[in-house]
Amino acid sequence: MTTPVPYQVVRRDSETADTATVALRPVGAVLPSFRPGQFAMLYAFGVGEIPVSVSGITPTDQGLAHTVRAVGAVSGALYGLRPGSTVGVRGPFGTAWDLPAAQGRDLLIVAGGLGLAPLRPVVADALAEPVDRYGQVNVLIGARTPDDLLYRAEIDHWSVARAAHVSVTVDRPDDRWTGEVGMVTTLLDRARFHPPGSAAFVCGPEPMIRATARELVHRGVPAERIRVSLERNMRCATGHCGHCQLGTVLLCRDGPVLGWDRAEPLLAVREL
Repeated sequence: MTTPVPYQVVRRDSETADTATVALRPVGAVLPSFRPGQFAMLYAFGVGEIPVSVSGITPTDQGLAHTVRAVGAVSGALYGLRPGSTVGVRGPFGTAWDLPAAQGRDLLIVAGGLGLAPLRPVVADALAEPVDRYGQVNVLIGARTPDDLLYRAEIDHWSVARAAHVSVTVDRPDDRWTGEVGMVTTLLDRARFHPPGSAAFVCGPEPMIRATARELVHRGVPAERIRVSLERNMRCATGHCGHCQLGTVLLCRDGPVLGWDRAEPLLAVREL
């Protein structure tokens, strides 16, 4: 889809001081179905367009949710949207997490910071399945500070749903924080999984992705069953402009979700 389709904001949830989740519904034309891990190009009218991963999918009414952090002109405009506002949407673009391929395996869903947003639909889908669809479900979440945590109410729900194992850690605790402190990789010691029979989904800052994927491989999780989501500067979303090129891969077309067996050699090359 090359022409933005109008979607209306039907709900806005403030997540942190600079991050909000907006729920969108089509005004007229409906885009093809999105899958967890894919992204849309969101157009703030009169400002510009940026890629944003889907953080929620509601097939019953073709709705989408996007979690946006205000870091620039376009993201700031999207962050400031209120119910009733209209935004242009193009998509779906990119590859998906492919949760169904992990059927029968223990799941490790590992998120750092805003990386929890693209993984939110994976958690929702995994917890909605019958208990025998997957093995142990582990949701491991890292944030810079307690105030940077996304989806706090949902995290509490995940903790009691389907006997999922949910752990949260922060890098910089405040006086009220009573949970874990440290990198998200430290939570692997508490996770319940059999490495050779596990599948992992990892998203967050690139150093966190590297550290987590390497630790999972070290523990025995096959690299091809570790899915990571990579981020580069995407502009056209169709593989034509080349701005998101990483080695031989155009992330808007061939990614953003890749197996670690494919992603690791790409990230090992120093960019000049």
